Amino acid sequence: MDTLVLSHTYMPLARICWQDALSMVVTGRVEVLEEYEDRFVHSAYRVFNVPSVVRFIKAVTGFFRRGVKFNRRNIWLRDKGHCQYCGDTVTLSGFTFDHVTPRRLGGKTVWENIVVSCHDCNQRKRDRTPQQAGMTLRAVPQRPKSLPKEDFTKAWGGDMPQSWKDYIGTVQYWHGRLSET
Repeated sequence: MDTLVLSHTYMPLARICWQDALSMVVTGRVEVLEEYEDRFVHSAYRVFNVPSVVRFIKAVTGFFRRGVKFNRRNIWLRDKGHCQYCGDTVTLSGFTFDHVTPRRLGGKTVWENIVVSCHDCNQRKRDRTPQQAGMTLRAVPQRPKSLPKEDFTKAWGGDMPQSWKDYIGTVQYWHGRLSET
């Protein structure tokens, strides 16, 4: 269950987990525009509706300053959903991530040592380096400065919460192609 984050001018910025959104609500950084009607969180003294859409109250400069967050989804986005050994397309839910330098050889779980891998290539490589396994990396893994912009409508398809549709529509309006009539 995610929350859509809007800039102070109502432009979609990102989607975040509801826990982070609720934290920003409590600290006063964002205002809640839409809530999930059937989802609640209980604290010791209060019941909160889980926010569906939040908007920054002031202009935001530091929201993305920390760089790209290291997580499974962002690794998949960086590698464009392709196995870095054979090039096959893998789904977000179906890929494995591979340590280029295996952990048993001192490899760390960091941007520069993790790549998307299909199950077959991961099994073939096992706990060896690509050179030891006779495999070639398609690209050297590195920390991304940014990730490709998501097309919110494609990324969410039928799973996009109804409350997001009005806000996502503004992206199509402002960034879509003008028709020649």
